Amino acid sequence: MTASKPVQNMHTLITGASGFIGSALKSFLEAQGHTVTVLRRIRRGQSPQPPCWDPDRQFIDLGPGPGPEAVVHLAGESIAGRWSSEKKRRIRDSRVQGTRLLCGALTRLPRVPQVLVCASATGFYGDRGATWLDEQSSAGTGFLAQVCQEWEAATTTAAQAGVRVVRLRLGLVLSLHGGALARMLPAFRVGLGGRIGSGQQFWSWIALDDLLRAVLHVLNRADLSGPANAVAPEPVTQAQFAAALGRALHRPTVLAMPAWLVRALLGEMAQATLLASARVRPTRLLDTGFSFAYPKLELALEHLLAKPE
Repeated sequence: MTASKPVQNMHTLITGASGFIGSALKSFLEAQGHTVTVLRRIRRGQSPQPPCWDPDRQFIDLGPGPGPEAVVHLAGESIAGRWSSEKKRRIRDSRVQGTRLLCGALTRLPRVPQVLVCASATGFYGDRGATWLDEQSSAGTGFLAQVCQEWEAATTTAAQAGVRVVRLRLGLVLSLHGGALARMLPAFRVGLGGRIGSGQQFWSWIALDDLLRAVLHVLNRADLSGPANAVAPEPVTQAQFAAALGRALHRPTVLAMPAWLVRALLGEMAQATLLASARVRPTRLLDTGFSFAYPKLELALEHLLAKPE
């Protein structure tokens, strides 16, 4: 396939724009000169005004015209909370079926997009201890790893139609406005944070501002396709993460939550996320010239916590 040209300052379609990553990305890309369109989710009884979709009913309408030059696909059911069989179905279907629906619609446009950036996750690698992992590493096992494999495979239709597809494997995205850090902060602010389980499990993370810049980077790198790990170059253990957050907040982090209690409270989700270990390198980003503004956790936390709420 011939490499696509850069897509700076072009029409970009975003799914999942109501989430904390998607809403920040919309504002960021608009500030960079992109024309951004949101693929809105319609509810039952609402009048469909394209571009819109309802993945549950396998309905999508991208509207008239040639379509966008670039697409950033972030939509998916939150993995937070206990995983009932119904919750797991929604987690999987929202990603796999939703991505198939979107990619099928993109291939039917008069002009296919130059690039599709599809979110995935470092959950692709499963629980791998202290082993260093990069985009060449094999997939892991377990529910999240299987979902990520199927999620990424669902982009095949777009790639076969000539779209440059980048599968961005997100780590723990640090923001005050959503995600794991926002859920942790209340406990840490009152000195109730600390080690979870052994604390030796590696957490691969990225500051939200660096993630936004990474999305722009992969949109504009015509030589980058396939998987790309969206994580900072220095993953930390959970114990190191807790200690750094405590120092940033000037609060103690002496409390520990044993693994059995985390599993009792959160079930399978705890084992697959909080207790799992993935020590991931952003090899593709670094090899294509991306420079992290916040490569170290202390820098990222200092930057985030200095911002007004």
